[in-house]
Amino acid sequence: MLMRRKVFSYGAFLLAFAMIAAACGDSEPAAPPETVVVTETSIVTETSVVTSIVTETVVAENPLAGTTVTVFGPESSDTEAGAFQAALDLFAAANDMTISYTGARDFSDQINVQVAGGNPPDIGILPQPGKLADFARSGDLVALPDAVTDLVQSTTPEGLWSLGNVDGVQYGIPTKADLKSLVWYRPALFTEKGYAVPTSWDELNTLTDTMIANGDTPWCVGIDSGGGATGWPFTDWTEDLMLRFHGGDVYDQWVMGPNNGGIGFADDRVVQVFDAIRNLWDKPSGTYAAGGTIATTLFGDNAPPLEDGTCLMHRQANFFASFFPAETVYGPEGVDVFYFPPVTADIQPVLGGGVFPVAFQDRPEVLAVMEYMATSDYANARQRLQKLANGGAADTVSGFLSPHLEADKSLWTPLEQSFLDILAKAELFRFDGSDNMPTPVNAEFWRSATAFVNGDIDAATATANIDANWP
Repeated sequence: MLMRRKVFSYGAFLLAFAMIAAACGDSEPAAPPETVVVTETSIVTETSVVTSIVTETVVAENPLAGTTVTVFGPESSDTEAGAFQAALDLFAAANDMTISYTGARDFSDQINVQVAGGNPPDIGILPQPGKLADFARSGDLVALPDAVTDLVQSTTPEGLWSLGNVDGVQYGIPTKADLKSLVWYRPALFTEKGYAVPTSWDELNTLTDTMIANGDTPWCVGIDSGGGATGWPFTDWTEDLMLRFHGGDVYDQWVMGPNNGGIGFADDRVVQVFDAIRNLWDKPSGTYAAGGTIATTLFGDNAPPLEDGTCLMHRQANFFASFFPAETVYGPEGVDVFYFPPVTADIQPVLGGGVFPVAFQDRPEVLAVMEYMATSDYANARQRLQKLANGGAADTVSGFLSPHLEADKSLWTPLEQSFLDILAKAELFRFDGSDNMPTPVNAEFWRSATAFVNGDIDAATATANIDANWP
């Protein structure tokens, strides 16, 4: 398998580090505190007792000095992985230690191999609660200390921190949230061509047909993500439409699986969604794929053709912003988003995702880095740095959302704050379903989805293949 890896250190972020360190002020991770030692000396004379107080300042020993922590995760773009590394570098510099982040597109494959081989990183950044639960129950993860657990559970929504909790034990920290029910577009281009933002699934299909009839290409689509993760953008479409077509209860039964009292992929309702997606994508002249085919187009490569008008819509999460050029304008005169429309007005669901750092090694420095990532200091630093990497202007959209309830919301643009508001107020919110499924099911979902999109197999075969992997 071709390994696509990037190892990030200061590099291009050295200047950013200096700027952010100066800007962080009180939020910068503190160096080990000084300890004031007070000694009392009594001198006895013939007439009295004279007491003198002497103070001596002693710098406390730094237990993190000279240590190294390795971190491995799926964020591999220069913007995302670079900002993550730089935020870790702030803590490392304050504590005279080294933290090294490696990002790989095929992280999901590699982490399985590393854990099975007994050579995992110190910290893994897991985007799949199902995989997190598998590792926890197999004894591969280190439980968070009580103080860190209390911090996580008091500063992030329960709907997220509970996904890092397995059998009553907290292992994961929700450090990044994704809002997936979004369609990216250019409002000015819609206005110029007389297109209205659709408010239902039927209107979305009608708009697609109208654009094709007018000679426009409605959709940019790509499901390549490098290695075994290729196919996940199709799973996001499936999950969004499962929520829209069938609601939260059926969605939960589907995530639960056929062997746990739920439903399988071969259920007619799931097959219906598979076919609905391919029917939309397969419309003649309806889809642009920068890589030649949908399956060979990296999902991030859809940003430039959307911006230049080659295609007019792209359904993708908020982090898609990190793939636009730094000079991109957002809002009515540039690139904006609309809510992925529901089937009926009475069901307006939101699909989300996120990542969860977990510790594979039980060492003080590892748990110290874990605790840092649970703080608003980390959230604010990561946002500042990622925004800087994307251009640094006041209206720059970073592509990073923090679920931390005490993060400084003013660091995010109005567009991003609307994302956070949608996540916070969603009446029907569900986490990425495939990421909550057992690892073998999720992996086959990706593989069979890719074959289905290529036309190699039909929906019935694809769903039967996936169901064969339920434990």
